[in-house]
Amino acid sequence: MHPNPITEAEFAGLMARLGPFEARPEVAVAVSGGPDSMALALLAQAWATARGGRAIGLTVDHALRAGSAAEAREVGEWLRRRGMAHHVLRRRGPKPRANVQAVARAARYALLEAWCRRAGVLHLLLAHHRDDQAETFLLRLGRGSGVDGLAAMAPVAERAGMRLARPLLAVPGARLAACLRAAGQDWVEDPSNEDRAHARVRARAAMPRLAAEGMTPARLAATAGNMGRARAALERATAELLVRAVVLSPAGHAWLDAATLASVPTEIGLRSLAAALRTVGGATHPPRLRRLEALYADLTSGAPFKGRTLSGCRILAAAGGNGRLLMCREPVAAAEVVPVRPGARAHWDGRFALQFGRAGSADGVVVRRLGRAGWAQVKAAGARPGSIPASARPALPALWRGNRVLGVPHLHFWRPGSDFPPSALRGIALKPLRPLASAAFAVA
Repeated sequence: MHPNPITEAEFAGLMARLGPFEARPEVAVAVSGGPDSMALALLAQAWATARGGRAIGLTVDHALRAGSAAEAREVGEWLRRRGMAHHVLRRRGPKPRANVQAVARAARYALLEAWCRRAGVLHLLLAHHRDDQAETFLLRLGRGSGVDGLAAMAPVAERAGMRLARPLLAVPGARLAACLRAAGQDWVEDPSNEDRAHARVRARAAMPRLAAEGMTPARLAATAGNMGRARAALERATAELLVRAVVLSPAGHAWLDAATLASVPTEIGLRSLAAALRTVGGATHPPRLRRLEALYADLTSGAPFKGRTLSGCRILAAAGGNGRLLMCREPVAAAEVVPVRPGARAHWDGRFALQFGRAGSADGVVVRRLGRAGWAQVKAAGARPGSIPASARPALPALWRGNRVLGVPHLHFWRPGSDFPPSALRGIALKPLRPLASAAFAVA
């Protein structure tokens, strides 16, 4: 029996579960050119157009094999013939020597998410389907994952300024190919999908044998769904604790209440601590469990806390005691340097979103950490720390030209007489890659 294509009405129902969307939705679609993503692109295009919006195809050229650039252009031509806008995003840098798929995946998500943030597109659709979910569950099971890992891929994952959405997780992959055959649309076959050097390819090859024992893709994906419900309950409890135990400053540091962290089951306390570390550290992944457990035990033991570092953060006992802890960015970890481009947006250190104006001269101006030397400069020029603790100041974003600090927004400092005036920075906001409310979600 041949599988049926997905109808527009059925796809609208799948999208409704991921909403709400704008009245005239604009969505980006990650399109590799394979059957899954091509089918999603066509479905998303019809869905968005019917609602007065539009879908935009994004293809990442990883530049890892010959012909990838030509394939990306071909995908663009296919989509443009169907009235869909398309952009190719090219990975830069040398070819990785090891962990090729992991490196490619990280680069792909970084490019896709960065494009969405620059373009102001809130929704990035991904074509993962039921078979992918089953494979992910198997791979995580083989690694000994806990609830988060076995929940596999979430239908929606929040990111800074945008979100990832997977409308097809309940749909068998065969139905996506059926959509393309019904539409008379060709697709690209990626040879790496047959390379048994990759664990996912081996897991896929094992599926028929597992299905014969009752472990069908449908049942494996359903088990991942059950784990997803358990994860959601843990996330809800974690979010409730974060409200009580963590106060996040717009300047990027946080205050933690150790007694409140210690008052809950260890799993919830660990998740809350990991969420705070990711937010303050601008990271996308949690720290290793063993190191997280050691820090949590130290924080909640009741003994005097002497301070530790983890995930690019410093955790210190706050002045005055009372069980309050200060968590701030470790200065040496805030090493990113971002050139200022008039009229552009930028994201610095995985934490701060900046919008630049067109006033003044941006020649040679960059955003980098203030550092202790920078603080000495601005203090001598009359800056005041306000409520920002001394330990948090060195990792503040500052505007530099050469060795001279021009401005530090969080200290309300701007160097008098500079040709880069305050109006050259239209806005700055704390927007970590994993905001505190969503950093409790452990798996994308």
